[in-house]
Amino acid sequence: MDAVTSGDAPGGTSRPALSRCVAVEPAKFAGAYWGRAPLLSRAAELSGPDGFRDLLSPADADELLSRRGLRTPFLRVAKDGQVLPASRFTGGGGAGAEVRDQVLDERVLALYADGATLVLQGLHRIWPPLEEFARELGGQLRQPLQVNAYLTPAASQGFATHYDTHDVFVLQVAGRKRWRIHEPVLRDPLERQAWGGRADEVSAVAEGAPAIDEVLEPGDALYLPRGWLHSAQAQEGPTLHLTVGIKALTRYALVEALLELAAEDPRLRATLPYGVDLADPEQVEPELTETVEALRDWLAGAAPGPVAGRLRGHVYTQARPAPIRPLAQAEAIAALGPDDRVALRGGVRWRLAQEGDDKITLYAFDRTLTMPAGCALALRVLLAGGVSRVGDLPGLDTDEDRLVLTRRLLREAIVVPA
Repeated sequence: MDAVTSGDAPGGTSRPALSRCVAVEPAKFAGAYWGRAPLLSRAAELSGPDGFRDLLSPADADELLSRRGLRTPFLRVAKDGQVLPASRFTGGGGAGAEVRDQVLDERVLALYADGATLVLQGLHRIWPPLEEFARELGGQLRQPLQVNAYLTPAASQGFATHYDTHDVFVLQVAGRKRWRIHEPVLRDPLERQAWGGRADEVSAVAEGAPAIDEVLEPGDALYLPRGWLHSAQAQEGPTLHLTVGIKALTRYALVEALLELAAEDPRLRATLPYGVDLADPEQVEPELTETVEALRDWLAGAAPGPVAGRLRGHVYTQARPAPIRPLAQAEAIAALGPDDRVALRGGVRWRLAQEGDDKITLYAFDRTLTMPAGCALALRVLLAGGVSRVGDLPGLDTDEDRLVLTRRLLREAIVVPA
């Protein structure tokens, strides 16, 4: 495999997403804070006190809670550190909606008025401004992410001190919220190492002096690496903040990919001796020694290509590209002509690799496309944004060839009508 190229489609927003979350240059953020230390950025350093209302305002939250037919798990409700059963705020959708878990706004009102925190989850999938913001930020960070919103009544606290197994950006939209941040009890926890397994340690550390004790005002932002303990309490009025959760890619992901690939080694698939007692260290010892030796031999020949191939399927599918219009796209395919223009679908991460002399393979989100090698130049130019008119695609002999290639890319939702 050779002649490899790759890239990303633009996210779609006009303002750099990362610069809305941190008040330092990207290089300084990457070197001094990313995965290492919290960073508090004030509104005056970012974009002013109304800096995040374009992403989700309190009125937008009301719209979601009342008119969008939300179902679980897009809403979670918590009070006094406990997550409430979904049955407390969901019910039947009425005539024509045969579901039993639709969010009921009158029940949400009762719980919120009684001091419960409302958590709107997965907003990067259902609210257009946050879809675009998350797509751009995820493209800048090269990390999968999600966006939740927390609505907390005055003087209330939804969750006790805890840590997350993902990094977060906290974006304060409305109201004032006091954040207490403590040093980790476990640095860089993996997803399987949730704080509940260390609840006593977390409680003990939370009793001590915090590393950060600040009130976030509208327009302020806070970055927290995974593992840092935190709690937040609304002040004199209700608050709304967004939490952008970054699903950190770790070295352990490389370990997991290596273990999957190691299954190809017959020595590592070998059956253990008949009757071996795996609870007996003396019986385990010789088998462990031989296994470690086999694994060491296999790891000596491990190559980055297969590992990247394993990880690609995970990383590319964690972030959805920009929405398409299926009906309009189908019409565009049927009516496509040489003068029509197309563009790479927003948010698509792609990788193009030539295999031998006669084939080229395009990897993108959840699909793999193999095409004749003669399409390589047209694909590279189109994916890189160098041309948009179908009839101008280089490297192909006829307009019919260009139309065949473009129709396939439209059908596979790699490109969209421009």
